Amino acid sequence: MDKVVGATEAVAGIADGASIAVGGFGLSGIPWILVEALLEQGAGGLTVVSNNCGVDGAGLGLLLAAHRIDRVIASYVGENKEFARQYLAGELQVELTPQGTLAERLRAGGAGIGAFYTPTGVGTQVADGGLPWRYHADGTVALASPPKEVRTFLGREMVLEEGIVTDVTLVRAAVADRHGNAVFHAAARNFNPLAAMAGRFTVLEAERVVEAGEIHPDDVHLPGIFVQQVVALTPEQASRKQIEKRTTRGPGEAER
Repeated sequence: MDKVVGATEAVAGIADGASIAVGGFGLSGIPWILVEALLEQGAGGLTVVSNNCGVDGAGLGLLLAAHRIDRVIASYVGENKEFARQYLAGELQVELTPQGTLAERLRAGGAGIGAFYTPTGVGTQVADGGLPWRYHADGTVALASPPKEVRTFLGREMVLEEGIVTDVTLVRAAVADRHGNAVFHAAARNFNPLAAMAGRFTVLEAERVVEAGEIHPDDVHLPGIFVQQVVALTPEQASRKQIEKRTTRGPGEAER
């Protein structure tokens, strides 16, 4: 099945209030073009599941600045002042989740596993409840996380975490074929395959699209069964790769 479509068509059906998993790690491997297409499309009231929420002026930070996101499930707030501002001002609900737990929640959702036990977070507010999910404008807590079930396995306490399934997932691959089989480069592989699995409808933008059979089966990181649509990027679009911070030093200089 040829799944290649344009970016505008790919996001056209995303409705207000949709839950969306977005791949990437920092700004590495984020679906730049699909996020911008969604910004232009206009859907709002979104719940976003992502390792982080971009940076000011880039990636998911664009949707945040436009107040199109109501809730975020993430493991990291840093590098995005608007993200922190909206959270502390009570404009945004944020469910902070340990990074490895978030990855496994996405994988579990994609594998049809409703929940799992992990030792990560036992003895903290992750398990005991009380993490501020949303603040009032005056800084008091409007909504806090509930306590989670804790059980002992093999002599070790573990907390129950639920799998995540989203309405839509947006991801980016280095190479994909027209059937959606995909290969990710380096750190882009951290969350993209897991996020793709968790979506009921997954759209993948690819820096290079090849014909079916050109990717060796042993090289496939994400099988096409998890992908419903593929967006082929132009060379210019594929070359857009921003980083959060540029650190430089000259010969003999200390890093700054």
